[in-house]
Amino acid sequence: MELPKFLIADNSTLKEELFVVHTEYPRFIINISNDEVHWLEEFEKDDEESLTTESEILIKAAFAFFDKEIKSLE
Repeated sequence: MELPKFLIADNSTLKEELFVVHTEYPRFIINISNDEVHWLEEFEKDDEESLTTESEILIKAAFAFFDKEIKSLE
């Protein structure tokens, strides 16, 4: 089964929080309220440099996805 690249998530115990889940490598969850990123991958020291640029692009894409989805609900 192919998953969407991004998913919006929430949780009843964190009523004020919304999250975007990135389902492809490098997988992460970003809290839209405070920009906190939780990585679902463990990285080697060698990977960190190359992932810095890629992760910035993916995080911007996650926010763009969220904005687009919310606007489509209005």
